[in-house]
Amino acid sequence: MPKTLILPGLDGSPAPHWQHWWAATDPDALIVDQHDWSNPTHEAWEAELAGAILHHPGCILVGHSLGAVLAARILTRWPQLKVSAALLVAPANPDCSKRLASFAGLPDRPLGLPATLVASRNDPWMSFAQSRHLSNLWEADLIDLGFAGHINVASGFGPWPAALHLRDDLATRAGLPTPRRAGTADQRATA
Repeated sequence: MPKTLILPGLDGSPAPHWQHWWAATDPDALIVDQHDWSNPTHEAWEAELAGAILHHPGCILVGHSLGAVLAARILTRWPQLKVSAALLVAPANPDCSKRLASFAGLPDRPLGLPATLVASRNDPWMSFAQSRHLSNLWEADLIDLGFAGHINVASGFGPWPAALHLRDDLATRAGLPTPRRAGTADQRATA
């Protein structure tokens, strides 16, 4: 299984956020660190992500909020980077906050790889209609979580095992092997 690069949004994803939990429990996952989580600029964040992708070619990107926007930006602006798939959770509309202004101008073309966009009907950072529109533009499958807020700690998302299954589905669609997890039938049969 290739590396899963976890891309937090504004202010990072400290514990007990589901991204922090994922990075702490999955040896094939790591958080792409940013120099300044509170004052993002697209140039700095894209450079950090590009470096991580070059170090882990064939990776799967898992972005939340501004991290989802970062993933879409890098996939459409730097298509030569080797990325296998992308899971984009609760993208943030850069027009919602002056702190996100550097990321204005959401990509408006296909991402060029298997992708899933997970959205909520009451996300304060992006309307469901806009998420649906982006999933069409990006040619990403859309998963409707209903009324799940911003899919973060404030809306009840600490550990979120369903996200791992979404990543695994993307890995299968990309033709990648899926990881074996402790306690699965395959592992019990070979133990």
